[in-house]
Amino acid sequence: MGGRDQFEDGEWKGHIGRLGEVLAGKYLRRQGMKVLYRNFRAPKGGEVDIVCRDGEVLVFAEVKTRTTLDYGRPASAVNRGKQRLITRGALGWLRLLDFPEVNFRFDIVEVVLVEGELPDINLIRNAFQLSEPFRY
Repeated sequence: MGGRDQFEDGEWKGHIGRLGEVLAGKYLRRQGMKVLYRNFRAPKGGEVDIVCRDGEVLVFAEVKTRTTLDYGRPASAVNRGKQRLITRGALGWLRLLDFPEVNFRFDIVEVVLVEGELPDINLIRNAFQLSEPFRY
């Protein structure tokens, strides 16, 4: 016995999500980026799946993994609420570094895992901007 049957739905989704993040990290490295941190949780709230550098630009990447496109592309799940959570995480990261003078952007990495097929990975650079004015 194997496959999905041995997981509860929450466990299965967590497993798929972790696999997607591993694949996304490898993909970003192949694109020439340097992965600095995974699963950053800001002290005052907020989260970022992958923090990396793309040349001189700091990238806060959200990874969305799906096993089907029945409900649209994975990036469609990054709504305003999720963007605020990612933004808070990014600002938490910058706060820990004492707000360096650095360019940064928000990317989304879509990972689609369909059984029997190679993973489909798509990088959306500069997927969204700061969702509202923030003070440092």
